[in-house]
Amino acid sequence: MQKQSHSRFKPGKSWCLIIGLIIGGALFLSMFLKTSNNWILCSNNNNNKALDDHGKKWNNLQQLQLVDAILHYATSRVIPQQNIDEIRISFDVLKNRTPCNFLVFGLGHDSQMWASFNSLGNTLFLEEDPKWVQTILKDAPFLHVETVKYRTMLSEADELVEHYRKEPDCSAKKSFLRGNHGCKLALDMLPDEVYHKEWDVIMIDAPRGYFAEAPGRMAAIYSAAVMARNRPKGKGVTHVFLHDVDRKVEKIYAELFLCRKYLVKGVGRIWHFEIPPPSNVGNNFC
Repeated sequence: MQKQSHSRFKPGKSWCLIIGLIIGGALFLSMFLKTSNNWILCSNNNNNKALDDHGKKWNNLQQLQLVDAILHYATSRVIPQQNIDEIRISFDVLKNRTPCNFLVFGLGHDSQMWASFNSLGNTLFLEEDPKWVQTILKDAPFLHVETVKYRTMLSEADELVEHYRKEPDCSAKKSFLRGNHGCKLALDMLPDEVYHKEWDVIMIDAPRGYFAEAPGRMAAIYSAAVMARNRPKGKGVTHVFLHDVDRKVEKIYAELFLCRKYLVKGVGRIWHFEIPPPSNVGNNFC
C-alpha cells in the first residue's frame, strides 16, 4: 500500500475482476440508495423534506466517489500491492459488514478501492509520509487521511519484543494506547478520532517495513490488537488483516499479539484474524 516501484501492465483477468467487484458494489449501492430514498419519501413529507434533500446530496456524493473509483481502476496501469485472492478475503468481510468503521494503516493507489468497498461507512487511512499523502489526494481528494509519526525502527524489532515482556504498560492486562508513553509499541499520539471510534475492521499494510531504518509494523500490529481488545462488550469480533506475513517481523508480531488461535484464514501474503471482545479474552494477548 505504501510507495513501491510502479511497474506497468496490461489490465488482465485478475484486475478486471477487481473492477467487476467495484462495479457490482456500485450497482448494489445504487439499488440500496433508491430503496432508501423511496422509504424516506413515504414518510411525513413536511417533516422530512430537509432530511430528504440532504440525503440526496449525500447519496449523490457517494455515487460519484464510486464512479471515480471505477474510472481510476479501469484506466490504471499500476499493479496493486495485494493480488486478487488476497483482496477478496477483505472484500468478503467488508461486503457483509459495511457500513462499518474501517481503519487502514497505509495509503496507496488501492485506497480508492478500499474506501469504495465501505462507501457508506467511515474509512480512515493512517500514513507516515506527508508528501505521499499529497500525491494520492491529488487524484482522490475525498479520501479521509491522517498523517502519523512512528517512534520505532525495523532494526529494533527483537529489542522491542524484550521491551514488551518487561514493560508493565505494554501488558495485555493494562492494554491502553492514548498517553501510553511507557510502552514503545503503543501508538500514543494518534488523531483523536482513532481513539474515539470502535473499529470493526483493521487493515495493516503499512508503515514501511523492508529496510532497517523504516518504522516497521511492530507498533501497528500491537496497537491493532489493543484496539480490538478494548472494544465494549457485545460489539462482536474485530476483523484484522495483516499483509506481508511472508516477512519475519510481521509473522513474529502477528503470532505474539494477534494470535494463531484467532487466525481464521490466510491466502498468499495476507492473514485474517477475528479477535473477540474483552469478555472472551484473558489477561494475555495469546
